[in-house]
Amino acid sequence: MPKRKEIDKPKNLRSSLKVFLKSIRKYRVAIIISIILSVGSAILGLFIPKILGDMTTVAVNSYPELDWSALSTKAILAIVLFVASAILNYGQAYILAVASARYTKKIREDILDKIARLPISYFDRHQFGDTLSRMSNDVDILTTSLSREIADVSLSLTTLVGVMVIMLTISVPLSLISFIVVPISVVVVARIMHHAQKYFREQQNTLGVLNSKIEEDYSGQIVIKSNSYEEVALEDFTKTNEKLTTSSRRAQIFSSLSFPVTHIFTNLGYVAVCILGGVFVVQGRINIGDIQAFIQYVSRFNRPITEIASTTSTMQSLLAAAERIFEFLNEPEEEPDIDPARKIEKIRGEVEFHNVNFSYFKDQPIIKNFSMKVRPGMKVAIVGPTGAGKTTLINLLMRFYDPSSGYITIDGIPTREMKRADVRKLFGMVLQDTWLFSGTVEENLRYGKHSASLDDIRKAAKASNVDHIIEALPKAYNSDISEDSDNISAGEKQLITIARAMVADPPMMILDEATSNVDTRTEQLIQDSFEKLTSGRTSFVIAHRLSTIRNSDLILVMRDGNIVEQGNHDELLKLNGFYAELYNSQFATD
Repeated sequence: MPKRKEIDKPKNLRSSLKVFLKSIRKYRVAIIISIILSVGSAILGLFIPKILGDMTTVAVNSYPELDWSALSTKAILAIVLFVASAILNYGQAYILAVASARYTKKIREDILDKIARLPISYFDRHQFGDTLSRMSNDVDILTTSLSREIADVSLSLTTLVGVMVIMLTISVPLSLISFIVVPISVVVVARIMHHAQKYFREQQNTLGVLNSKIEEDYSGQIVIKSNSYEEVALEDFTKTNEKLTTSSRRAQIFSSLSFPVTHIFTNLGYVAVCILGGVFVVQGRINIGDIQAFIQYVSRFNRPITEIASTTSTMQSLLAAAERIFEFLNEPEEEPDIDPARKIEKIRGEVEFHNVNFSYFKDQPIIKNFSMKVRPGMKVAIVGPTGAGKTTLINLLMRFYDPSSGYITIDGIPTREMKRADVRKLFGMVLQDTWLFSGTVEENLRYGKHSASLDDIRKAAKASNVDHIIEALPKAYNSDISEDSDNISAGEKQLITIARAMVADPPMMILDEATSNVDTRTEQLIQDSFEKLTSGRTSFVIAHRLSTIRNSDLILVMRDGNIVEQGNHDELLKLNGFYAELYNSQFATD
């Protein structure tokens, strides 16, 4: 099998941003409405400091007899604006939250749908934990940032522009003092965020690697403990965890600098405004209420600048996550099935390989000029050392991969001319690694044939020697099991997978090292089940224990991608060749 590759680092954030914006196009109406409400909320809020300043001016000018009529009118107006602004702000938050939740749902559905369309080669080369990280962590970052940043950016930009306009109407000289610090702080923050960007990329990629290690270590605890590998595994995990900590720390340190740096520059402008404003009030060039309002506007002018600066750090995470998600969604898919596809109406089970060549990588051939004909109902055993190409042969038969050259036929029809799903429906598979999903025993047994009746399931369980095991469970066929269940042994799980194959009742069978991890007694039960399962069916059995395939109609001995010997057990022993060497070495060991 091809070696898994390390997770690639993000390559093009600008391209990912374009794809991200395209992906939210479906929600543009909700986003636009939300932005309009956010802008409306910001605009209404802009007039409040001016009204409060006017109230101060009225109070000062009418002292000692206060103009309560004018003051109450302005106070009521300010309260109305407060309430209206809050309602609009809540409305935009609600709409954006709904749109964000629906977007999250769609992205996860797209990822799951993508997984179903990816070729097996993708899963051979990529770590499961990294894909899981893209589906969970990266999607969470994407959608959380979406719901927060759109509102924050629209609100901040509206506030910034509105405040600038009102400040200019109050005093141009004071406004210029406030404005001059903006380009300076923007340039400094831009340089800081340029450095932060690469650490955010590294953070997301390292997180994917860490998730893979956690998944591998969790699922492989028995192997780790039995080999006293805990210290090495912990050390390996610690290195990755430290790398994630370092990149996260650096990303946060650089991004966090944006706020204090911006704050320093804006506060310098704020001090200058206070001094010069006081002079203008004394000189009578500006009302005291206006300077009060202006100082509030200076504070509001600073706030959106710092918020926008802070948003840039979140945008770095968003873009890094977006690139990883859309990089996955853009992975090459299985080539489409031929249209129109051919279909076998009544399967006989004749399988033939015609000069098949195959390699996972161009410079590493695995199967070379392989030809073989299997008559209907034959039991074919495939043996050979590790790396000989046995499992690869099955992958080609199931169309998990297609031959580099040559072709495979079933009942005379090339599998390339059939739909992959139709080819795979012709075979039932029992693998060395059992796989049971979380659910009842009955649901697991019905996995390959949803229309099967309970009577069919019981018959299959009895034929596979697992019925008494199931009946001994607390709720029998309604008992909950999973891959991690400790109420059934590995051998019993294997028997359940055999029963599952019997329920599906496929015309042909593939058994891949299905007895390698069980004890002698369970092996005999499995062998008995195999005999029933393969009776009358064309079957392919991959086995390391050569004693289990003595009764095969045909034994193919593979070495370096070629059939070096073929025949039945007795014929191959008489040849005294490679098969005899393998068989005798096992017998001697036993």
